Amino acid sequence: MDLNTLWFALIGVLVIGFFFLEGFDYGVGILLPFLGKDDQQRRWMINAIGPFWDANEVWLITAGGAMFAAFPDWYATMFSGLYLPLVILLLALIMRGVAFEFRSKHDSPRWRRFWDWMLFGGSLLPSILWGVALGNLLVGLPIDASMTYIGGFWTLLKPYPLLWGLTTLIIFTLHGAIFLALKTEGELRQRALQAAGRIWPAAVVIGFFSVGLGYFYTDMFARLGVNPGVIPLAAGAAMLSAGWFIRQRRGDWAFAMTGTSITLSVVTMFTGLYPRLMVSSLNPDWSLTIYNAASSPYTLRVMSIIALLFVPVVIAYQAWSYYIFRRRIGADSHLEY
Repeated sequence: MDLNTLWFALIGVLVIGFFFLEGFDYGVGILLPFLGKDDQQRRWMINAIGPFWDANEVWLITAGGAMFAAFPDWYATMFSGLYLPLVILLLALIMRGVAFEFRSKHDSPRWRRFWDWMLFGGSLLPSILWGVALGNLLVGLPIDASMTYIGGFWTLLKPYPLLWGLTTLIIFTLHGAIFLALKTEGELRQRALQAAGRIWPAAVVIGFFSVGLGYFYTDMFARLGVNPGVIPLAAGAAMLSAGWFIRQRRGDWAFAMTGTSITLSVVTMFTGLYPRLMVSSLNPDWSLTIYNAASSPYTLRVMSIIALLFVPVVIAYQAWSYYIFRRRIGADSHLEY
């Protein structure tokens, strides 16, 4: 494996970590106004993800930094072409972070309802926009020979990417409902399991429909063949088995299955793209690849050494934090948010 391929794989790992961890964060935020029947239950929901949400976003920041350093032309093309959606995404994430901090600063019910809906919107928009971005990467974007995006904002809103936005929204919501069942107790836990049972069929139908249309709208599965391989089939099997575990009220295994499905779906996407980074819909020869968009070999070598030293430390710290805050949230819990 050369360094270009290694860094493509490492960015894929960072994307997996972000979607796996931040996915349930988004899901809890989306469910907040609907599952929390009173202020106490909504506080339980927020405190279930309170110790984790900001650390989970570090995976995104690290992925962006790795993209900038390893594949600067990819970074430049993507962030210039998707500038307006990224600004909307950033504003939503800012509002979401502010909602976490401001919600419990005042006892007024109106004040808290306002920030609850800000947290909902700050979770809903990113869940959709990430799916739209993935869909556009798969279907291709108008990129010219100079690696410049020549489309506009409305170019991004094609039917297939929008379908992927709906797909990620539903899967993240399902992931969040199952996480709530793991982290809460009593009536709220039961309601979270019921919500997961209602969301799961829609996640299966829309997820499989999105993948099926991929055979017509992208070349990803054409490259993999009619039999897409073990990894995408395992992703589908994991999502199907999540429903069985939900019915058995096994939230731990259900969460593992939705997480596995998210992980293997990202692996499938990166496998279908490789060695490309962004597909040009104008001319396949103008696509950005891990070679024509990469930094110098020296830069990749230095980055590899730094990653080898510090990435294990970051992973160990985050695993430790999940272990420390492993207890369920209930009536006897200290509520910070």
